[in-house]
Amino acid sequence: MSAGVEERRRSGTRPVAVAALLLGYSAAVGCSGDSALPTAPSPGLNTTRPAAPVGVGTTVTPGPGTTVPGIELTVVPHRDGSFDVSENVMLSAPADMLPLQLPPSGDQLPGMMAATEPRVTNLKVLADDQSVPLENTTVPGADYIPLSVAATRIRLTYRLSGSTVLATPAESVRAGAAIRPLTANASSTLPTDVKVASGLLNAICPLLPEPRCAAGDPPHLTIESGIPAGKALVVLQLDLPR
Repeated sequence: MSAGVEERRRSGTRPVAVAALLLGYSAAVGCSGDSALPTAPSPGLNTTRPAAPVGVGTTVTPGPGTTVPGIELTVVPHRDGSFDVSENVMLSAPADMLPLQLPPSGDQLPGMMAATEPRVTNLKVLADDQSVPLENTTVPGADYIPLSVAATRIRLTYRLSGSTVLATPAESVRAGAAIRPLTANASSTLPTDVKVASGLLNAICPLLPEPRCAAGDPPHLTIESGIPAGKALVVLQLDLPR
């Protein structure tokens, strides 16, 4: 066989050999990848579960009454004009007596101008996470509650009724309501955050130099934060739930 023919035979076998090597490499990589990371793994196989958000179920919103001295007042309106209310209070110094004060009648309040008779029922009190026994869970006016322990952290929950004036016509859900912390007299300088769960259209704080204390725009309207407790009387303009 001539040298030219031998050379052509050798050159013709090179692509075949190279292709064979590449196919073998690809198969090896494919097998290795399949064994280490399946294309469609079973749930939990070779996967990392996402870490749970830090503090889920235990986090608190930073602010007065929760992480610094002050009051956090949250109200949830009902169709009849009553409110479910919670107050988280953090005092600067321990106290063993808690003064209570209802909102005033609405007859002299802007946006209401009609007499009301605020009343608190279903009152529950915790002092430093200990339940406080109450002789009466109804608060018709100013009162004092002796605490089980001298506490700096106090939580109240209750139903506030009789503090709302419904707009006319009667079928309207628009209303004006006066609210303030039941514990406002515990310390008049405590910064207070007032939060309304739904329906807020406007807020007036008649005891402040600048009475309009709403912030933002509906439906994301809020109330200015850090109002001193002694001045945290707020007249709400809101749509009640239907």
